[in-house]
Amino acid sequence: MKKRSTLQIASSLLVFTALLVSACSGNTGTTPEKAAPEQAAATERVVTDAMGNKVTLPVHPQKVIATYLEDHLVALGVKPVAQWSVGEGSVQGYLQKELAGIPAIPYDLPLEVVMSHSPDLIILESAELAAGDKYNQYAKIAPTYAVGIEKNTDWRKELLAVGEVLNKGDEAKAVLAAYEKKAQEAKEKLQQGIGTKSATALWVLPKSTFVVKETMSSGDVLYKDLGFTVPEIVKEVTQASDANWSKITLEKLAVLNTDYLFIVNSKGMPLKELVSDPVYANIPAVKNGHVYEFSKDSSWLYSGTIANGQIIDDVVKSVMN
Repeated sequence: MKKRSTLQIASSLLVFTALLVSACSGNTGTTPEKAAPEQAAATERVVTDAMGNKVTLPVHPQKVIATYLEDHLVALGVKPVAQWSVGEGSVQGYLQKELAGIPAIPYDLPLEVVMSHSPDLIILESAELAAGDKYNQYAKIAPTYAVGIEKNTDWRKELLAVGEVLNKGDEAKAVLAAYEKKAQEAKEKLQQGIGTKSATALWVLPKSTFVVKETMSSGDVLYKDLGFTVPEIVKEVTQASDANWSKITLEKLAVLNTDYLFIVNSKGMPLKELVSDPVYANIPAVKNGHVYEFSKDSSWLYSGTIANGQIIDDVVKSVMN
């Protein structure tokens, strides 16, 4: 998320875009450098990014490109000049209320397309996007900051890093604190309502099914923030991968022991018909009617205070009603 996740999402989305879809790495973060007196009084700051580049940043950037970081931008009140997309313009659907009308830009940030938007700041979620000489090419267009794997595999650290780059560090901390409060309240409500239960999030595509890793994307929300138990099959399938979502075989799916099942349905098949397949027959969540469906345009494939807040709302509404 690069993060191996962005590239994973991009490839998966490209496959499904042909059928129409959407899911889901540096070492140091933002290190503000002491600016010279004249810089401090002017309009620029100097920071060091995850690739070791010293980047001179505008104090108040007006035209930002930060693809796959839009959740953080929106949470901090910043509208980018272009938004992440893959395939035939597939964007992050759950953000379109805030990003309506913002043009799409391919996830791999072609130089000529970036240049056409005349940005005054470029934030790269992944050092992989700056491979070869691409960083220098981007830096000729606008100040360019690479977040890196240490932070983009932890959305909280990533949010705070983006906040610092945008000169909105305090706002980022406030947004994160509000999210933590929301998550804690939801966790307590669920504990009082259903006790300790297991849960699984699946992403069902036309020809494959993926299960979310417990520390990433919606898995991080279910298990870390809301306190659901991780099924053993989920641990087994995802432990060998750094990806957000790992392919699960029909054999493993058939023995999935989970109390609640949250399905991102990109297969285009009604949920009732989907879970009537014999492979789902022995899953406790299916037997007990604890299966909930969300579209590929929902936030379940993404991360950030907005995405995760929506996931929390979806879980509480589904489970407690």
